[in-house]
Amino acid sequence: MAKEQCVKNPEYIFFEAPREKAFITGSEAVAEAVKRANVDMAIAYPITPQSESMHLIGDLYAKGYLKDYYRAENEFAVMAAIHGASLGGGRVFTATSGPGTLRAMEMFPVWAGSRQPIVSAFMCRGVSLPPSIQPENIEMAFLLDTGMLMFHAEDAQDYFDMILKAYVIAEQPEVHLPVGVFADGFFVTHTRDLVMLPPDDIKLPEYDPKSAPVPAFDMETPPIRVTRDPLLNKSNYTSYAANATWHQEILAAAERAKKHIDRYLGGMIEVTNPNAKVLIAASGTAVSQSREAIRALEKEGIEVGLIKIKSIRPFPTQEIIKATEKADIIVVPEFNAGGWLCREIKAAIDNNSRVIEGPRVYGGMTMPKEIIMNEIKKAIGKNK
Repeated sequence: MAKEQCVKNPEYIFFEAPREKAFITGSEAVAEAVKRANVDMAIAYPITPQSESMHLIGDLYAKGYLKDYYRAENEFAVMAAIHGASLGGGRVFTATSGPGTLRAMEMFPVWAGSRQPIVSAFMCRGVSLPPSIQPENIEMAFLLDTGMLMFHAEDAQDYFDMILKAYVIAEQPEVHLPVGVFADGFFVTHTRDLVMLPPDDIKLPEYDPKSAPVPAFDMETPPIRVTRDPLLNKSNYTSYAANATWHQEILAAAERAKKHIDRYLGGMIEVTNPNAKVLIAASGTAVSQSREAIRALEKEGIEVGLIKIKSIRPFPTQEIIKATEKADIIVVPEFNAGGWLCREIKAAIDNNSRVIEGPRVYGGMTMPKEIIMNEIKKAIGKNK
């Protein structure tokens, strides 16, 4: 049976409620976030390494924490059904990984286009042949321009906090966009870590669809009354004008999300040792490996700073420009072959020859601190 829960305001849950240590996996941290998020409905389809988290959320449903939960026919069906539940005014959750993300790809810009505050966890893994279920985050590159907000968790604590806070950010009437919360699969999902959790007898206020900028579909407001489908307007001009205007509104809503991300996530980036001439800019678990490299380099007398990038969309362009003003070298370690984060950073700053493209690991490779250290030492040697 579900523990009786009291509704508390988000600020209390996030910043004031006492927290206790729990030694749990990233998948368990996902379930702990959903338990406190007052979610109406979750829909699942198994794919490694995401399956365990949605299994645990099924257990929450069995105990009465969610109103509905089922397994759909495939990932596309999951994302389509979650979209329908959100259109109907429900607060929803789902999760997927790697090939599942790509199979459902069509639905992500639809979520954003219909301005639905859906929260989904993505547990990143390899997607290409030869087959790999191992950690890699290339799937994030495919989602950069879908219109959803994207947060990248470093560890299980981030994963818990970002999922819970994502609902409050996504449901702001001036935002009302889907949020994808990403973690590097297995490294975060299948390892135990100390996570500070607020009591599980408190939960967020329920979602109020009447505050949304788009009306919920129900028997009083059937879809035909609110759908503004350009194809039904029989006019090419109306079609492109409607679509282009709506794209602009989605981009503007992402900009409006920035102040809420600052408020609830403590900023889109975190900077350590901002005056260092050598900086590492990273997201996800590459941040943790970078911390190890920085500690080891410090013992050798090499000073290195760190930019942890928490929000991938909206991308913190101005924050990164300011954070890198004094840097001569910016190293960008990544868990993918394409280097999507490096491209984003190079596009944001002046004098981008300062950016070192790598190290990069993929296909399930780990990222020992030594390869980050070697990249930094090589770059320092070239700069002398």
